[in-house]
Amino acid sequence: MFSGLWLISILSYLRAMFELLRKNIEKHLAISDSDFERFTAPFYHRKIAKKQFLLRAGQICKFEGFVIKGCLRVYYLDEQGQERILYFAIEDWWITDIDSFTNNTPSILNIEALEDSEVLLITQPYKEALYEQVPVVEKLFRIMTQKTHVALQRRMISALGKTADERYLEFITKYPQLEQRLTQLQVASYLGISHEFLSKIRKKLAKQR
Repeated sequence: MFSGLWLISILSYLRAMFELLRKNIEKHLAISDSDFERFTAPFYHRKIAKKQFLLRAGQICKFEGFVIKGCLRVYYLDEQGQERILYFAIEDWWITDIDSFTNNTPSILNIEALEDSEVLLITQPYKEALYEQVPVVEKLFRIMTQKTHVALQRRMISALGKTADERYLEFITKYPQLEQRLTQLQVASYLGISHEFLSKIRKKLAKQR
């Protein structure tokens, strides 16, 4: 009886995970039950403990992932050995090194869990097979890629054309649920400024409120 209840609990949790994935997909397009079942079949579940790496620089990224739980960061080390954070990923966000994943080349990026996290992962061969078997999948990833390019362009424009104060305000306005889960050092790295400078910005903004 105990094992039966355990199995029911596991199946219920898996259904909840894939339901979150389906809701994410349906933000972009409609998908039938049969196509969704075929789409999710190759995904596998992985837990990543806090401070554990999903990917290290030098490895080839073999996955594209959907975050079910937790918070991860994607970063690289510059020539001075300083961490440069490209982006964070929390629940309902996708994560990968698209260059390494697509071209099968060693990554320069690290993907680290900032909290105990869980992800659903799919490998490149299965993803390519799905393009042939489930046409809506190719459309889905094309839409997602376009939106990623738009977000990247906007971030580049922000980095080049806005002050550090403006970039910080933009960050906390756009991602209010994220700032509370990060250290000031992590936010500063994402914004491309020093921890000390971010502290000054926060103090200045606090006085203006």
